[in-house]
Parts: sequence; C-alpha cells; structure tokens
Amino acid sequence: MKRRDFLALTALGSVSCLSPRFAVAKTLASAGPSDFDFVFFTDTHIQQELDAAKGCAMCFEKLSGHGADFAIQGGDHVFDALGVPVERSESLYDLYAQTEKRLGMPVHHVIGNHDVVGAYSKSGLAVTDPRQGKRTYVSRIGKTYYSWDHKGYHFIVLDSIQLTDDRNWQAGIDPAQLEWLSNDLKSIPNGMPVIVAVHCPITTGALAYSLHDMSKPPKYQQAFVNNACDVIPILTQHNVLVVLQGHIHINETVLYKGIPFVTCGAVSGDWWRGSHWETPEGYTVVSLRGGKATWRYETYGFKTISPRND
Repeated sequence: MKRRDFLALTALGSVSCLSPRFAVAKTLASAGPSDFDFVFFTDTHIQQELDAAKGCAMCFEKLSGHGADFAIQGGDHVFDALGVPVERSESLYDLYAQTEKRLGMPVHHVIGNHDVVGAYSKSGLAVTDPRQGKRTYVSRIGKTYYSWDHKGYHFIVLDSIQLTDDRNWQAGIDPAQLEWLSNDLKSIPNGMPVIVAVHCPITTGALAYSLHDMSKPPKYQQAFVNNACDVIPILTQHNVLVVLQGHIHINETVLYKGIPFVTCGAVSGDWWRGSHWETPEGYTVVSLRGGKATWRYETYGFKTISPRND
C-alpha cells in the first residue's frame, strides 16, 4: 500500500471512531430542550383545622391529572411551626407527608417561614434541640437550596428564610447561598434556560397596594427578600425564564430587567378562609415549550367553612 493511501485510510478510521460521540453531542445541542409541563403549588398551610387537609387533598387530586413531569412545592407546607410546641409541629409535618402522597409524582420542595420549627421562643423549644430551626425541615424533607436539570432546563430552589439571633426571621439570601448560586449558574452551558423557585418574593409590588402601614417599618423585612440587589445581578447574567414565588398568596407578575418574577396564588387562599385579595385557592401550571415558559393559574373548587372575605 502506498504511504499516501495508508495515511488517508488512517485519517478516515480516526474520524469513524470519534464521529459517533461528536454526532450525539451535535444532535443534543441542535435538538434543544424538550417540551413538558410542571406544577408550582405553594402555601398549603396544612393543619387539622378549617378543612385544610381536605382542601389539600382536593387540590392534589386535580393537580395530579395534568400529566405534569413533576411538582414544586413553594413553601409553607404547614401552619404553623414557628411558635407552637414541637409536638404540634411534628403532627403537622406528619399530616402534610401523608396528604402529599396523593400527588403520585416527584415533588421538589422550597422552605417557607411557617415550616421553621420553634423559631420563636414562645414555642418552648430550646435552640439546642435537634428539631429546632430548619433541622426538622432538613431531616423530613431535604436541603433548603439546591438545583437539578430536567430535559434541557436548569432548576434552582433558593432558601429565603434567614433566622435571627433574637429568635425571629427575615427574608433574604445569605452570603454562602449567594456564592453557591453564582457558582451553580456558572457551571451550566451558556444560554441554558433556567427556572428559579423561592418562597419570599425576590421582588414584588404587593406592598405598594396592600393595606399595610408602611410608615412603621418592621424590625425585620418579612414580605420580600431584603437583599434582592445582590440576587438579581447574578440572575440577569443567565437565561432565566421565570422566577416563581409564593408567600404573598396573590397572582402578580413583575417584569424587571427582562425576568418575570411571578408571585403565585396559594393553595390555601386566605389561609383557608376564602380568597385572598381576589385570588382564590389554586396552583400554577407552567408549560415549557421550545426553551420558553408560559404559565396559568388553576383553581380547584374548595369552599371555606369559615369565610373571611368571600
């Protein structure tokens, strides 16, 4: 065989060995993210009173019929663990876990303020108790902030509940978490679509039209993340499709620097006493199509036994 022919065959053989891997990578890149739906439901505030468990069961039954790939629970699973005896908190966590089984799908969780056990001193629970603070949440449910990939999309859950030294809490994203968030987003491919879920809103206009007396600011900001100015610049460097938020119990979208910050209505409505600011009990269905996100709010027909606003 002539040397020229041998070199040509060698080069062809090298391409043949390597091309399948490169072909797969190219196909995946050109295919883009897949289409699917997921559900964001938040502020279940489950309790033994007010038919709350019945309401959650009704919601989960309807929710499970959407054919969604998974659900994200946006925080405040229970009502209330902050200032009650630990036995009450544990019974609420048990009730939520039993009721969530009706979903029949994977569920990712976000920590809410009412999920924190014994944060207030009136609970009688010592800070040294292994169940106090976020420790019950971590042992029962899992990490308070984390990320995962699904069908070409990157999902991030943030922890917006920061405990204070005087046994209170404020809404914020701590420095260690900010560093993690920045590094996590740097680790994904450029342009990969991102969805963020958080309990307390990173930004909201709710206080501008609420009935709260803003002339007397609270000691701790508990309505929205108090250091949003640190969080938003990290998010704007990436392809964030939507930030899903809870806590306020209303439907609201704030578009800021090209990112929709979507505060979603609550499963519990007005804490199981009817609609809240004309937002009825419900959840949000998010559709991902071609690297874009749309969303809609669904109600499920719960009727309160103790109306406050309806």
